[in-house]
Amino acid sequence: MLLFRRENLRRRLRALPMLRALPPFVAGILLADGYALPLWFAAAGVLLCGIAALLADGRAAECATAGMLLLFGSIVADLSSAPEPPASAEDTAYELMVGERLRSTRRYTDLSCRLLARHDPASGAWLPAGGRLILRCDSAARPPRAGDRLTLHGRLRPFSTANGYERLMLRRGCTGTLRFDASAILRYDSSGSGLSLRRSAARLHEGAVRRLDRLHLPEAEQALCNAMATGDRSDFPPALRAAYVRSGAAHLLAVSGLHTGIVFLLANLLLRRLVLLRRGHLLRNAAVIALIWLYAAVAGFPPSVVRAALMCSLLQTAAAASFEYSGMNALAAAAFLMLMLHPQALFDPSFQLSFTAVAGVIAWGIPLARRCRTGRRALDPILTTLAIGFAASLATAPLIARTFGEVSLIGLILNPLLLLTAYPIVASCTLWLLLPLQAAAPLFAAAAGGAARLQNLLVAAAAELPAATVGVRLSDGACLAIYALFTAATLLLWSAERKKSVSSLPE
Repeated sequence: MLLFRRENLRRRLRALPMLRALPPFVAGILLADGYALPLWFAAAGVLLCGIAALLADGRAAECATAGMLLLFGSIVADLSSAPEPPASAEDTAYELMVGERLRSTRRYTDLSCRLLARHDPASGAWLPAGGRLILRCDSAARPPRAGDRLTLHGRLRPFSTANGYERLMLRRGCTGTLRFDASAILRYDSSGSGLSLRRSAARLHEGAVRRLDRLHLPEAEQALCNAMATGDRSDFPPALRAAYVRSGAAHLLAVSGLHTGIVFLLANLLLRRLVLLRRGHLLRNAAVIALIWLYAAVAGFPPSVVRAALMCSLLQTAAAASFEYSGMNALAAAAFLMLMLHPQALFDPSFQLSFTAVAGVIAWGIPLARRCRTGRRALDPILTTLAIGFAASLATAPLIARTFGEVSLIGLILNPLLLLTAYPIVASCTLWLLLPLQAAAPLFAAAAGGAARLQNLLVAAAAELPAATVGVRLSDGACLAIYALFTAATLLLWSAERKKSVSSLPE
C-alpha cells in the first residue's frame, strides 16, 4: 500500500535545484514574447529580488528567487529577440558566412549562413545586417563549405506564412531564403579563417559519410546507416522516407539524444579497462567526454545532440567526482543553459520534442523499466528498452498532435521495438568509424546491414496498415492540460512511499 506525503515531494524537489529554477526562467521568456518590460526595470527587479533572496528565509526567499529568475528570463529573451523579416524582395547583394548544412536531398542542399552585411540599392552603401538566412544550392552545383565568406547577388525570399512557418523560422534566427547561383557571386573567400570550428566539423561529417559508404551496403540499408550514424539523409529514398513518416519513426532518421546515448554507453564499454591504470578513471572519463563531443561534431552539432552531449558530460563528470547524479536535474540544467544562449529555441518544435521525450523517459520510463525486471540477464535489457521507448512515445504524442495534427497509433507500438534495431545500427557504424580495420568491414557490414534491413522491413509493414496514423490536432490549451495531468501524476508518484506492514502473527 502506498502513502502520499508532502514532505517526500519537498525532499525530492530540494535535491533538484535546476528543475526548480527552470519554470520561472521559462515563464520570463514567455512573458517577454507577449510583453516587453523596460530593460532598466527588469534589471533593477533582478537586483532587488536577488538581495531579498539573500536576506529572507523560507518561503519568502523562494518567492524572491523565482521573481529574480523570471525577470532574468525576460531580459535574456529581450536581448536576443528574433530578427525582422526582409523589408523587400528586390535584387541586391549580401555578404554571408557559410555555416552548417541543414538538409540535403537529391535536388538541393540547404545551408545555414550568417548574414554580415546588405547592399542598399537606394543609397549604394553597405549596411550591417544580423541574423541568418538559408542558402539553397542545387545538387548539381558544388555547395560552399562551412567557414567560406562570399558576396552574392540575388533576391532574399521571405518564408511562407502558412501554419506559422515564417514565425518559427524567424524565432530560429533566419530571415529568408537565398538561392545560390555561381554566376551571381561577386566575391568568394574560401580561407575559412572566421569559422574554423564549423569547418572542422564539416570535414569530420564528410569524412564519416565517405567511410560509411565503404561498407558497400544496398541502397536502402546504406542510406539508413548514414542517416542514423551521421545525420546525412541526402541519398535517402523518398518512398522509404514516406514510410518512416507514416509509421511515426521519422525521428530515428535525425541524429538525436537516442543516438548520442548509444555512443555514450559504447564509449564507456570500450574504455572500461582504463580504470586498471594509475589515474585511469580520470583518463577514462575525459576520453568518454571527448568522444561524445567528437560525435556531436560529426553529426553537425544539432540541438538535440548538443543537449544529449551536455547531459552525458554532466553524468560522466558526476561519476568522476563521486557526486550524486540526477537525470532530471541534468536535463533541466541543459535546458537552462541552451535557453540562456538561445531563448527563442523554447518555441522550436524540435527542442520541445527532444526535452519532452527525455523527461518522459526519466520520469516514467526508468521507473517502469525497474518494475519490469525479471532477474533474467537475457530478458531484462529487452524489457528495459521497450519500457523506455514506450514512455518516450507516449510523452511526445500530445505535442506531436498539437504541432503536426496527427498521431501515429502504430508508432506507440513500433518505436519501442525499433530501439532494438537502433542499438546495433548505431553501435556498429560508430565502431566502424572509430576502428581503422578494413579487414573487419564484412563483419560491420553484416551487423549494421542486417539490423537496418530488419528495421526497414518493420517500418514498411507498419506504414501499410490502414490506421497507421490518425488525424488529431490539439489546441494549445488541450495540450497544456494533458501535460499538466502528466506533471501532477509525476509529482504524486514522487510523494509516494510504501506503507510498512507489521504482521500480528507470531514468528
